Amino acid sequence: MDHPPYRVAQELESLLGDPEDPGTPFSHARSLELDENEEFPADLCRVLEGWGLQEFYIPAEHGGRLTDYETVMQVMRVVARRDLTVAVGHGKTYLGGVCVWISGTAEQARGLAADIRAGVPVSLALTERAHGSDLLAGDVRGERDGAGGWRISGEKWLINNATRGSLLSVLTRTGDDGGPRGFTVLLVDKRRLTEGEHYRCVDKIRTHGIRGADISGIAFDDAPVPADAAVGGEGGGVETVLKALQLTRTMCASLSLGAADHALAIALDFAERRELFGRRLIDLPQARHVLASAAADVLAGEALATVAARSVHTVPDELSVAAAVTKYLVPTGTEGVIVELTRLLGARAFLKDVHARGMFQKVDRDHRIVGLFDGNTLVNLNSLVNQFRSLSRGWLRGGGDTEGAVRAFDLATGLPPLDPGRLSLVARRGSGIMATLPASVAALRAEAGRRPELKGALGAAERLLAVTGRVHEEMDAYRAVVSDVPPAAFDVARHYSLCLAGAACLGLWTHNHRAARAGRTGELWRDGVWLWPVLDRLLGKLGEPDAGDPDAYPPLLERLRAAREAGELFSLIPFSLGGNTGRGTGASGDAAPRAHAPGAATPRAHAPGGDGGPPAAVPHGQTDTRAAVGGTRTPEGTSC
Repeated sequence: MDHPPYRVAQELESLLGDPEDPGTPFSHARSLELDENEEFPADLCRVLEGWGLQEFYIPAEHGGRLTDYETVMQVMRVVARRDLTVAVGHGKTYLGGVCVWISGTAEQARGLAADIRAGVPVSLALTERAHGSDLLAGDVRGERDGAGGWRISGEKWLINNATRGSLLSVLTRTGDDGGPRGFTVLLVDKRRLTEGEHYRCVDKIRTHGIRGADISGIAFDDAPVPADAAVGGEGGGVETVLKALQLTRTMCASLSLGAADHALAIALDFAERRELFGRRLIDLPQARHVLASAAADVLAGEALATVAARSVHTVPDELSVAAAVTKYLVPTGTEGVIVELTRLLGARAFLKDVHARGMFQKVDRDHRIVGLFDGNTLVNLNSLVNQFRSLSRGWLRGGGDTEGAVRAFDLATGLPPLDPGRLSLVARRGSGIMATLPASVAALRAEAGRRPELKGALGAAERLLAVTGRVHEEMDAYRAVVSDVPPAAFDVARHYSLCLAGAACLGLWTHNHRAARAGRTGELWRDGVWLWPVLDRLLGKLGEPDAGDPDAYPPLLERLRAAREAGELFSLIPFSLGGNTGRGTGASGDAAPRAHAPGAATPRAHAPGGDGGPPAAVPHGQTDTRAAVGGTRTPEGTSC
């Protein structure tokens, strides 16, 4: 099965080359050097901008290449798999501009698109030192200047790209009493201000992970901002930001997916090569269980994130649910994967220059901050609790946009442009993704009647449906909760998230498994090879007794090993990794994988289409995916 978002990701992956080769510009060796020096990865960003990554931050209607959020997610996953610091530092520009894409005027959008295309960094300034995630407590004030504009004073803190960024979307208190209508997003252009007089940059804050990122702050002192800087009109700031966060929370999944990809590959290489007691680690039952469970968790995150990214376009009025679930579950799931793989690697999870150049400890450190971006775990769970009334009512009535959910599931279905006007702070009719669960189980039941090899997946799906009904019953007790949310309600929200992830996985498999049975995707999709262990893992996290069926995992582990041996990404839709050297996993010891020798014959690439394999890994100059994603590419500028 060929799918355009992965085709675009393959283009970037092929351009970047083999990260194990220190001679490539975007190598692991270079990433570690920058991390050690706590230096912003400007040269790595320039490589990405030469390809045109910044154009994926600009919607197609404004001249960019952002036609669908699934493509953006897969592209950023490629970057995050190599270096989360780069993904965070560069990707922040999308976050800084998204308020304009949602609520800005046509003139604001044109100006911002031109700046981003030229490589101007953009930032989103929400948080303050004293208030953290409490946006309604913000103290940065915007006073009317008598000429239609504002004078801004106050400090924003822990802001990504606050120093490097030239443009900042600043959530500003423009009403004396604050409140939901007392804030305005102002697009502040530092190039029009005088440093030292109107603003000063707060020093970079040293961080445990993403050490090279510009995590700093900015303090304004009566800074003049023109009237046309208001995004979404005066008083609309909080609503604009909350809608923008639905998009960015969904896109944060790309950071976690990339980190999980990298960590899993490092651990698998170690298990294949490490010998203990005369046996390779990969042959020990406990190691096999850890790797297979981690593989299932990675695919669960990918499936959920894929459905959520597509639902941006097909079910935007329910994105408040899908985004909160994705932002909670994918980062925490990746954290869990890294913890389990740390136990497998032992000391080598922490040591430098011993296994995989010491990249595992960098992945671990860098990823810990992802769960804090754009609302932490409790913020996202609280968002779900606040929607319990509509979600439980929708489940009982079969409500929600099930047609839109099915369009999100079916990868052969084209996606319409995002309609920002359909974004809503609450899913009033419930969740269409969740409402499809009974139909997905019924479809799997019918398929299993013809194919006994699906009985295991069906049993897990039947149990998930039963659990989901009980979870909705538990939600009823908290339907009236608005503030002072009890701890038990957060537990119910966690369980709801796991159930929705299961519904997304079942929906994705149900609507694509026939097309995916051919070609390189076949071994993973056929016979429920990925579906059964993924559902089994979700049941285990839901606390279901007797979860952890040992028969569910061996075929998945073999697919993981086969993908690594072939030099492919372990993914629902695999493609060739940079270098595509094949990993020669039979070697012993802790040496890093052998880099592809300069001048050696390039491994055979798979032609797009045909056998259904991954798209060809060809030099950047010979590939052009504009037909797949729309828009144009320009090389000028750098955001570094």
